[in-house]
Amino acid sequence: MKWSKELRLNRVPVVVGGAMTVFALVALVWWISDTPLGIDSAVYRAGGFAVVRGESVYSPLHALPDWALELPFTYPPFAALLFTALTALPTQLCWGLLALAAAPSLYFALRPFADRAHLPLLLLGAFALQPVWQTIGLGQVNLVLMAAVVADMVLLRDSRWRGITIGIVAAIKLIPLIFIVHLLVVRRFADAVRTLAAFLGVTAFAMVVLPGDSVRYWTSAILNAHFAATKGWVGNQSWQAFVARTMPDGTAATVVIVAFGVACAALAMWLVHRLHRAGDDRAALLVTAGCSLLISPISWTHHWVWVVPAVGYLVAKGHRGVAVAIAVLFTGWTVAVVPGGGGVERDWTLGEAIVGNAYLIVLLIAGVTCLARLSRNQDRLVAESGVTGA
Repeated sequence: MKWSKELRLNRVPVVVGGAMTVFALVALVWWISDTPLGIDSAVYRAGGFAVVRGESVYSPLHALPDWALELPFTYPPFAALLFTALTALPTQLCWGLLALAAAPSLYFALRPFADRAHLPLLLLGAFALQPVWQTIGLGQVNLVLMAAVVADMVLLRDSRWRGITIGIVAAIKLIPLIFIVHLLVVRRFADAVRTLAAFLGVTAFAMVVLPGDSVRYWTSAILNAHFAATKGWVGNQSWQAFVARTMPDGTAATVVIVAFGVACAALAMWLVHRLHRAGDDRAALLVTAGCSLLISPISWTHHWVWVVPAVGYLVAKGHRGVAVAIAVLFTGWTVAVVPGGGGVERDWTLGEAIVGNAYLIVLLIAGVTCLARLSRNQDRLVAESGVTGA
């Protein structure tokens, strides 16, 4: 009986360790056989080489392997400085380094949201979700950045260093800057100040080390032409992509994008405020993460890794059926079954549009559901206070 209990408790390290072992073996075999692996990690490595060689990070990357697409480096200069560490490794082992971090990152991102009993199964099932397996396959940093945000927001509850990690993460990928607003809404003013100071500090450091690239990034490269050309692709599940797929470019589309962005941000922060007052800071964190996915111009399907803690939260709250349905939806089939690329998304039928925008639609439904539930709870409290007063 005691052995059985210990086995149940040790399932998490078995899942994490098993995944890390598999990824390490894949990286080694692919390296030895000189097989292409990790297109995005190859871009990170090439950006690091550009820094080391004194080349412009935001010009065509000369260190990309022959098999890689000629993708641009789209991250801020501070990220390029960090990626210089990858120049010491072959391309496949750079992928392996990021893949090794995937399972521990999933664990740290899930732990505050999931019941301990469900954690091993949720960890194992997470690898079937498209944002996760696509992040791993591409050699992306999404899981690591999400885990860093969760650790800073939830796990470092009593640390005087809270906020600094988010600031550094935001200097690697700008979207986490939205958590500064989150911190202000929940009245964690000191944490918000530390976040902003950390972001400005490391960004200034990058400007000193890479002045030319910094000026180029903040004046032009931040508005990447590659993103502009692909914003309507089905793989982009942001609101701006939805508009690009359904409306012609022009003033009307811009107005719709901006108006929705403002309304979404305002409603999301109101929800964060209400959820924080109700003592549900985990749900509030998920709301902010969801808002960032909606209002970001580019939210590739591999950016949607926040679905993992969201599923864990739903299971912990007893909504297992909803959690399973969402997990099935996020396995990637919705993007695979509809026509995509070359602008064919503009010719979708109604059914194809519903399936092809499924990630976005599910998030919007979740937001409306949360608003309705809070409204019902408010009405109930008002009614109860009226009865008490009577």
